[in-house]
Order: sequence, then C-alpha cells, then structure tokens
Amino acid sequence: MTPSPELAAALEAAEAAARVIRECYARQLAVRVKDDRSPVTEADVRAEEAIRAVLAARFPGHAFYGEETGRHGGGDSLWLVDPIDGTKAFVREYPMFSTQIALMREGRLVLGVSYAPLYGEHACAERGAGAWLNGRRLAVSPVATIEEAALSAGNLKTLAAGPGWARYGALVARLNRIRGYGDFLHYHLLAAGKIDAVLESDVNILDIAALVTIVEEAGGRFTALDGAPVGLATTTVLAANPALHARLLAALG
Repeated sequence: MTPSPELAAALEAAEAAARVIRECYARQLAVRVKDDRSPVTEADVRAEEAIRAVLAARFPGHAFYGEETGRHGGGDSLWLVDPIDGTKAFVREYPMFSTQIALMREGRLVLGVSYAPLYGEHACAERGAGAWLNGRRLAVSPVATIEEAALSAGNLKTLAAGPGWARYGALVARLNRIRGYGDFLHYHLLAAGKIDAVLESDVNILDIAALVTIVEEAGGRFTALDGAPVGLATTTVLAANPALHARLLAALG
C-alpha cells in the first residue's frame, strides 16, 4: 500500500503521539475529570498537540477537531482526532487504548488510522486502497446468519435504559457468541474477520471516525444503530459484514 500524502501525514502524526504515550505510560500522571466525567491526563493533551503539529504543518488549510483542544479552522477537510481513546485504560495501566485519527472531506470519512502502541496493533485505511493491520490486508468475515455470529458489544448504557433493550436481549439469545472487547479492539477484530459484528449505544464521533473507513474498506458496513450513515452527531454503532448487518438491523428495529 502506497499512502497518499494525507494518510502518510496521519501515520506520522500517530507515531508522534505514540512517542508521547510511551514516555508517559505507567508514570502515575495526575488525572483531571472533565465536565462529561471522562478523565484526561497530561499525556492526552501532549499527544493531541503532537498530532496537530504534524497535520497543521502538512495541511495548514485543513480544519482540526480534537478531543482535548476542540475545533480549529474551517473548510471542506476536517481532521478528527482522539489522542488516547481509552484514557481509563491508560490510567489503570492496561494497554487497551489507542490513538484515533480520521479525515473527513465534504462530510465523508475518507481515511483512518487506529494505532494502539502498547497493545501492538496499527490499523489504517483509505478510500479505494483497502484496510490494513500491521501490514496485512483486512477482510470481514463471510458469516451471514445471526445464529452463527460472534458479536462484541461496547458501551450500552443508553440502550439499556430504553425500549431497545428487550430487542437486544432477544438478539443475544440467538447469537452464537457475545463478547465485549471494547474500544479499538473489537473494530480491529471485525475488520480482520475474527468476529462478525460490533454494537454500541454510547460513543462520540471522535471514538469511531477512523474505524469507519477501516471497517468499510475491509468490506463491512458501519452505521448508527438505526441504520443511519455516520456523521459528526453519531452516538451509536452497528457494524458488521453487509449480509449480517442487514439481519441485525432488522432484529433490532
């Protein structure tokens, strides 16, 4: 895979963030709680600054939307960045966290980098160029029935509090296997064909933007739980291979 200038910059930016993360990991950094009750550390802020420095130097006309520093600039090209997706894992010193970098152009997500430096996985994708994990091309599974499928569920608090919970329970009773790998990992597993679907009801676009392109370039479908396309306001996920996605959507509808 020969990356475009945009993907090359995103990969460089992810590596710059990884240097910060490795330096800070297991250092017992001070933790501050944001208004949304999520934690943030010095590593989150410094990693985002490192990413933004690389991207701004390469593409000064692009807008930037970061988890820690907010939105900057305007235009048709927007970088979406979560420097440490999984800060709670980072703070508690287990390696289930990643750097997420995506590019949205005219409202469409066109590339994604998902880099988990302590876990040792690096996934990336670009429209028309496939999806790759540690240099190996990815493809979703061919599993097409709910009864054969392995589904990983993430944040489900909102789903549990609403009328969709009973439908989800009925779905769980039909599935072959239910797991909760969480964060970047279940999307990497989905894109690699090792599990068959991912469901979440409480996410932020910055958590998932990079993973949308990775899953779709691996041949999957990635939508909100109601089947709507992913956009800046998306807060839910249903991702699977195309045949299974349609069946899961019908079961949850």
